[in-house]
Amino acid sequence: MSFAATLTRDAGLVQARLDAALSGLADEPVIHAMRYAVQGGKRLRGFMVLESARILGIAESASVSAAAAVEALHAYSLIHDDMPCMDNDDLRRGLPTVHKKWDEATAVLAGDALQTLAFELLTDPALGSADVRVALVAGLAKASGAEGMVLGQALDIAAETAAAPLTLEQITRLQAGKTGALIRFSAEAGAILAQQDPAPLRAYADALGLAFQIWDDVLDVEGDVAKTGKRLNKDADAGKATFVSLLGLDRAKARAADLIDMAEGALAPYGDRAANLIAAARFVISRES
Repeated sequence: MSFAATLTRDAGLVQARLDAALSGLADEPVIHAMRYAVQGGKRLRGFMVLESARILGIAESASVSAAAAVEALHAYSLIHDDMPCMDNDDLRRGLPTVHKKWDEATAVLAGDALQTLAFELLTDPALGSADVRVALVAGLAKASGAEGMVLGQALDIAAETAAAPLTLEQITRLQAGKTGALIRFSAEAGAILAQQDPAPLRAYADALGLAFQIWDDVLDVEGDVAKTGKRLNKDADAGKATFVSLLGLDRAKARAADLIDMAEGALAPYGDRAANLIAAARFVISRES
């Protein structure tokens, strides 16, 4: 199956698992906000969980809860990042952000509940032994907390009021947490499920994660709001340094392309089984949203 077809199919699998997890809950605004927040998107992180598991012989039924967990956690992070106290965005995926559609308190609580749902999903016995599930919980916690995504977001907020723009090295560290850490966990999840060495998948994800953020900076400059589904030029408007502002548009694109070559090379141990992961890497620097 082609990458595009697999990505679409996997998005459906992840959505069905999230819908099942959220079914039967109270008819309250916070629950409606949770359901709203997990709709749409490319589901690239969930795809990476499912595909990294597939190439190591793990069935979709034994990995889909981990894929859904990553997407639930990603959705929580987007809800909170969009709020006025952080990035202050009105649009996400072409729709009003959660705090705009409801209110700030509901947005905070919906994000909190999606974060806890992510770890609930990782307790699913279908994922394997208790040791495997504990390893998944530990991995996601580290990727999303004070050593990963939360740290990256804190550094990003601090950069807005810093005395001097960030250096290239500082932005790379920031984005390794804010964007890269969850992508890294998503790729490593298959190896955790299969109890195999995650090193090749980690190297792939580290290169892909940085390329992903560079391309986000490119889209912030030359994207189409109708395709990105969010406000553009916000980094420039905030006076924040980005890969594009530091490298220039052409050099930033070239750097992203070099990183994708590195990501592809890291998958050599998997041979032809890695075809969809390679296609995913190429997609990262050709996407329009």
